[in-house]
Amino acid sequence: MSENQKKILEMLASKKIGVDEAYRLLSALKVEGGAPEPPQSTPEAVTAVKTKAKYLHVTVKPGAGHEHDEDAEVVNVRVPMSLLRSGIKLASLLPDEAGDKVADALEDRGIDLDVRNMKPEDLEEIIEALQDLEVNVENKKEVVKVFVE
Repeated sequence: MSENQKKILEMLASKKIGVDEAYRLLSALKVEGGAPEPPQSTPEAVTAVKTKAKYLHVTVKPGAGHEHDEDAEVVNVRVPMSLLRSGIKLASLLPDEAGDKVADALEDRGIDLDVRNMKPEDLEEIIEALQDLEVNVENKKEVVKVFVE
């Protein structure tokens, strides 16, 4: 076991990070493969490890006190980034009429985006920016988390 893996597990055990964050960090180390460890083994250095985004992850769970409600629903969605990349590529094949309808529908919702004009490098820039995205919403009824791993 590498020194970075031990640090991640220690941070998890001491509750400095959650299970999701530990999983993402361990996955990042795995992607690096046999790459040499960074010179610093501090928790800050470990959390600075970045890898190519593989999934957009959305979870919705019951909030505190509602975990045992019969009507409480749990949602766990993991969308592969490769699916998003493929979707953008396929959007460029839309007939003009269909593309116009999609662009108009997006514009009606305040989104000025024509996916037919998107280039692969534009998509990669968006995906790279998403790596820093983490949304946590908690209320009495539910807990919603959106992040990229």
